[in-house]
Amino acid sequence: MSQVMRTVQDDIDRDDEEAAPVEMLASLFEARDWPFEYSGEDEISAEVKGAWASYQIQAIWRPEDRVLQLLCLPDIRIADGKRAAVYEALALINEQLWLGHFDVWSNGGVVLYRHGLMLGPEGLLGPGEAQMVVEAAIEECDRFYPVFQFILWGDKTPAEALAAAMVDAAGEA
Repeated sequence: MSQVMRTVQDDIDRDDEEAAPVEMLASLFEARDWPFEYSGEDEISAEVKGAWASYQIQAIWRPEDRVLQLLCLPDIRIADGKRAAVYEALALINEQLWLGHFDVWSNGGVVLYRHGLMLGPEGLLGPGEAQMVVEAAIEECDRFYPVFQFILWGDKTPAEALAAAMVDAAGEA
């Protein structure tokens, strides 16, 4: 865990109690100094700077189902001529994910990462869970952002884009 993550976790752990999901996420966003706002009683959104772009994180709490849906939008819009290639890339990417999945929002052709978190009977979220679900979303968007860019701007096939994005650099520049 990075130093920033440890510091944020220390801030959150001061009050190690579980809380309502939206309030726990607000505490996490506040601890990280991320701008956020409530979109409703059971919705919150924040803006997060990722490795490649700024991401919009949205969380929606469904108390009747005890499900927290977390969306991370990397602001990637798909031109009609590239939809088939992006859908093929989504299938290849989603095969590699253990949690959550990438999708295309039908209204507007926007790529997003989505994860649903089922909470226990009390419907409470702990600070560790909040941090892990948000970090996972950001990390997956950072990891696969280049795939979409290679397809949209580099005219690579989905397989070529995924292979190019997954190349790990040896050493440091």
